[in-house]
Amino acid sequence: MTQAQLLRQAVRSGIHRIGQIEIQEDICEFHYLLCHVDDFDLSGQPAFGGLDHHHGPDAARDIGTYSEDGEYRFTKGMTNLRRGWVLTLDSEKDLRTALDLFYPAAVGLWKSWKDNTLEVENLRDKLNRQTGMYRFARSISDEGAQQLVQKVCGPAHQCAKRILWKLDPNTPLSDSEASRYNGIPSNLSETEAIPLLCREACNHFVAECRKAAKAEFDAKNAG
Repeated sequence: MTQAQLLRQAVRSGIHRIGQIEIQEDICEFHYLLCHVDDFDLSGQPAFGGLDHHHGPDAARDIGTYSEDGEYRFTKGMTNLRRGWVLTLDSEKDLRTALDLFYPAAVGLWKSWKDNTLEVENLRDKLNRQTGMYRFARSISDEGAQQLVQKVCGPAHQCAKRILWKLDPNTPLSDSEASRYNGIPSNLSETEAIPLLCREACNHFVAECRKAAKAEFDAKNAG
C-alpha cells in the first residue's frame, strides 16, 4: 500500500488530525482541505470564513516555515504552526505531499511504525556518531540526558512528537510528561489522529546535549 492509499484509507476510517492540522474530506469542490485546528470552525463557513485560501500542496512549504510571530520554525514538529489559512487539495497524492511539507516524513514513519518496520536510533548511538564541536555531546551523563528530555522535549516545550528512542538499549527514558506524550494532540484517540513520531534525537537536542555536557564538565572541575 502506498502512502497516498494509506492516507485515503485513514481519512475514510475517521482520522482527521496530524499535529496541529485538521484534515477534511470533500469540502465544496475540493477533495481535501487542510487548516490549523484552531481555525476549524472558520474553514466551514462561506469563503472559508476569511481565511487565506491556498490551492495545491506546494503552499504548505511557505505556510509552515514561520510561526505567527515570524519566528523561524527550525523543526517542523514544533507546536507553533501559524493560523489564518486553508489549503485545498485535489488528490491523495497532493495530500501526502502537503503533509510531508508540513511534517517531513511523518506519514512514512507512521506507516513503518504500523508495519513494525520502523528503525529507532537510541541516543547514545546518535551521540557517538557526532564529530567536530558536537563530539563533546558524547560525554553527557545519563542523569543529564534524562533531565534534558524534560527540559527540551514534549508539548510543554513546543514539541509535538512521541519519543520512541531510549538512552541506550537498556536505559529507557525516565517517566515524565515528555516521555509519556503519545504524539497526538488534544487527547484524541489513535483512531482519530496520525501521531507524530520521533525515531531519533533531533539536531536541536544534540546541540543541547553538547551545552549540558560542557556545563557538567565545568561544574566538575570548578574546584
